[in-house]
Amino acid sequence: MKVLVTGAAGFIGMHVSERLLARGDQVVGLDNLNDYYDPALKEARLARLVPNSSFRFVNADVADRAAIESLFAAERFDKVVHLAAQAGVRYSLVNPHAYIESNVVGFTNILEGCRHNAVQHLVYASSSSVYGGNEKMPFSEADSVDHPVSLYAATKKANELMAHTYSHLYGLPTTGLRFFTVYGPWGRPDMALFLFVKAALEQRAIDVYNYGKMRRDFTYIDDIVEGVIRVLDRNAEPDLAFDAQKPNPATGKAPFRVFNIGNNNPVELMDFILAIEESLDVEIKKNFLPLQDGDVPATAADTDKLDAWVGFAPSTDVRIGVGRFVDWYRRHYRN
Repeated sequence: MKVLVTGAAGFIGMHVSERLLARGDQVVGLDNLNDYYDPALKEARLARLVPNSSFRFVNADVADRAAIESLFAAERFDKVVHLAAQAGVRYSLVNPHAYIESNVVGFTNILEGCRHNAVQHLVYASSSSVYGGNEKMPFSEADSVDHPVSLYAATKKANELMAHTYSHLYGLPTTGLRFFTVYGPWGRPDMALFLFVKAALEQRAIDVYNYGKMRRDFTYIDDIVEGVIRVLDRNAEPDLAFDAQKPNPATGKAPFRVFNIGNNNPVELMDFILAIEESLDVEIKKNFLPLQDGDVPATAADTDKLDAWVGFAPSTDVRIGVGRFVDWYRRHYRN
């Protein structure tokens, strides 16, 4: 099977590509290696993939319509895993145009590529951020997600709506995955775990928002990859029980699905920090600060529908995952 993985030099994209290659698939990895964070980390991830003869790298931007059209026409992909996006909630407050270009324009180009080139299944990254101001826990795919609190979240909800449109109009099977706080080796430098470990090893204080009163469904990267692969292998299908009088936003009469993919075990932020301190055998200095604009105090994933669909739900204990990240960080940065 030939699979396009966009964002292949990214955190999740590299891991998904490695898994696909390990089982014998051909992978074309697309990334523009932008400088949202240190490109050296992206290049180091890419260096793990390039030696495999079944992998080919394409340096391009998903927002480049001509480049994406040419790529799809030339390669004739069987399936697509679309992970390329402008990430980060807080960055959307200072650079909103980057989110429209990558997450809306870029996603349109991917949808059009799939539509015109007989792609069998598009799996794409959504986000737990779409739940926005929701307070009912755990978050269910059947919940309304009409109250985003960041532009990033709004673009991810837009992706789900756009995907449904293409599924409805053109019969394109699409599956959106709402990722919940993904962490692990090779993770992004702008994420809390990376920032906290780096600061602790440099004997600096960390910023702890909402005065530490935060809960997150931290989801280990290996669990995310397992979920992505299983979903990729089962094409989205119409929901035969769909009731247009009481519409479920995560299914439809078209071949369209949306699933949560989280650990289903929210962790208090202070317990997460404690796991880091235990892994490093240090006490981290803390600056307690108010909740930031665009952020939410808690997330929790209902993963029953994912489990029913592919027979899998994430479950890695946060202490195990944090320990593996710390081991990777020390090796990679020789610290």
